[in-house]
Amino acid sequence: MATVELRFSALPEHVRTARLVAAAVARRAGVDESVLDEVRLAVGEACSRAVGLHQRGGITGTVRVALKDEEKRFLIEVEDEAGPATAPADAAAEGADPDEDTLGLAVITGLVEDLEVADGAEGGVIRMSWPVSVDAVAV
Repeated sequence: MATVELRFSALPEHVRTARLVAAAVARRAGVDESVLDEVRLAVGEACSRAVGLHQRGGITGTVRVALKDEEKRFLIEVEDEAGPATAPADAAAEGADPDEDTLGLAVITGLVEDLEVADGAEGGVIRMSWPVSVDAVAV
């Protein structure tokens, strides 16, 4: 089980880097080529959501992206440090678009079959996984 971990300051310009790294690691892990665009898009949406939560909440912490090559699955976790005080409902009162977060999660749901979204006091995490080709792993 190999793990690659990225941590970046919550700035939109770092989302592109996360997408590129996720696609490269997914390819190396054996994710089918036809799914790589979905991986790239899902990571981009999850990271953009995390960046938005940080910016709306005035949080200076980092966004964490963990890319894990497991036996038969490729797992990605995107973790933010935004607690419940920066939830989308609170952001609506400050003039932010409350549908932005919902739309991002809807896009991710459409791209990823195995998805888990969790929010806690310390922040939230989006866990996504895709199957790994057995033939690619044997190479």
